[in-house]
Amino acid sequence: MTEKTHASLAIPARETEEGEHRLPPRHREWKRAKIAVLIVLILLALGALRTVIANMMQSREVAASTEQNAQQYVHIVLPKQTDSGGSSLLPGTLRGYVESPIYARSTGYLLHWYADIGAHVKQGQLLAELDTPEVDQQLAQALAQRQQTSSSLALAKSSLERWQQLRQRDAVSQQELDERQSTYTQDVANLAAADANVKRLQQLESFKRIVAPFTGVVTQRNVDVGDLIDAGSGTSRALFALAQSDPLRVYVQLPQAYAQNVAVGQKVVVTQAELPGQQFHGTITHMSGAIDVPTRSLQIEVTLPNSDDRLRPGAYVQVAVPATAHARLTVPGNALLFRAEGPRLAVVDANGKVDLHKVVIAQDLGQTLEIESGIEPTDRIIINPSDSIADGDHVQVQPQKSGKGAS
Repeated sequence: MTEKTHASLAIPARETEEGEHRLPPRHREWKRAKIAVLIVLILLALGALRTVIANMMQSREVAASTEQNAQQYVHIVLPKQTDSGGSSLLPGTLRGYVESPIYARSTGYLLHWYADIGAHVKQGQLLAELDTPEVDQQLAQALAQRQQTSSSLALAKSSLERWQQLRQRDAVSQQELDERQSTYTQDVANLAAADANVKRLQQLESFKRIVAPFTGVVTQRNVDVGDLIDAGSGTSRALFALAQSDPLRVYVQLPQAYAQNVAVGQKVVVTQAELPGQQFHGTITHMSGAIDVPTRSLQIEVTLPNSDDRLRPGAYVQVAVPATAHARLTVPGNALLFRAEGPRLAVVDANGKVDLHKVVIAQDLGQTLEIESGIEPTDRIIINPSDSIADGDHVQVQPQKSGKGAS
């Protein structure tokens, strides 16, 4: 029974295979083509699905990157408070307590000079001698003219005395006596004029000797032996320049903001870059009575002892003057924004919102700025802000690295 059943079942299968083999070749190729097309369609669908998934993932990455790049990351600092009663370094110029160019008052030729640059001279010391032949001749002529006038005066005096005696005897008229009196008076005046001319030329003669008007050091010598020296200071050059180097004067232009913090008698410290580690103590002795309008500054004068001649007139120095009577806030110089409305500082609140504060700069100290007004000690100031930063922007504050102080 079982064997028959198996035999009956095997017969159709065999018939089926034989039937397929009995199909025409065209039908078998068509069936294979449909299977290939189906496989290709499945592969294309899988490829399209992969592309769609990849595009979706890339879009999400781009969106996340765009959002991250749109976020501004900033570093912040807190303002530092300066100590009240501090000092500020201001540029100054050393000048001799007395400085003077020395000109000739008499025209002539230079015979000798006795002091060169750098020489220390005393008041009245001979610096140079001139040869003045024209003045010598004029003086000789003036002396001769004075002698003539003196002789005429003696004759006029004796004549007047005789005419006065004759008038007493009524031998001459009053008119004639008055004429003799007038002649005598005129000769007296002529003698006085001759004396004045002689004294003038004698003074010019004395100017042949060029002497130091005060004790100091020769800073310039502009002439040499044989040079023609013209009198006066209009177009002629100075023979020498003399400066008194002890004490010295220091002239400082004090900004208007500090004008109320200094007074005559205050002590200041003067330093020079070429003399590191050395300080020179001076005293404010004079102050200008008004603020200079173009510079908005007050000129002060400091008297500085210089007994050892370590400092030289004309040198550039720095003067530490009282800066302020109250404390101010300082911020790094790289925190400042320059806008058309004026200087600004970008302040960040607790929510990351930016607010641009208008500030008044009291002093530019180089790497730091001293702020007069516009910020509070608790304000968080953005350093190195972007030029495009504006009010209302949201930023992300980055924490300071450990061991790195804000500056």
